[in-house]
Amino acid sequence: MALYAREFFAELGLPFTDSTVVGNTYYANPSPDSPLRLRIDFSPTIVADTYRGLRVAIAHPDRGEVDAVALTFEDHDTFRHRDQARELRPRVRGHGTFDKYHRAGEMPWQGADTTGLRAAIEQYSQVWFPGAWKAPAPARTSGRTARQSPSPPAVRSARRSR
Repeated sequence: MALYAREFFAELGLPFTDSTVVGNTYYANPSPDSPLRLRIDFSPTIVADTYRGLRVAIAHPDRGEVDAVALTFEDHDTFRHRDQARELRPRVRGHGTFDKYHRAGEMPWQGADTTGLRAAIEQYSQVWFPGAWKAPAPARTSGRTARQSPSPPAVRSARRSR
């Protein structure tokens, strides 16, 4: 079965317009003025087709890899809710990982919360590409914003027991 890397990286919502996914690897050119490139791969385990996180690297076209960092799913709470629901504990097969095998109609990373991973990638890429991470503008609503008035305090009964 397929890993669906393109869908995984799309779900991460990385803001780089000059990017592509080749195989299971995401490549980006976050800063057009820099020769450095961002590369993100899935970090494998010793079990075939099973992944424990992402490996984020900075590469130079002539010098090769300049720097890299491993971001584990466990450290970034990617599968915390899924693992708790399945009662998977650390050091138990399947905890904090996903593999390419999945049910039809589901993605291999079903139940993932990629918020922590995305924040870590943003922090790392800001070191190498300052200003390249363009945060989405906050949503604006037109017109007045409705405000809810506070509820009046509850009235207690003055009834006495004799």
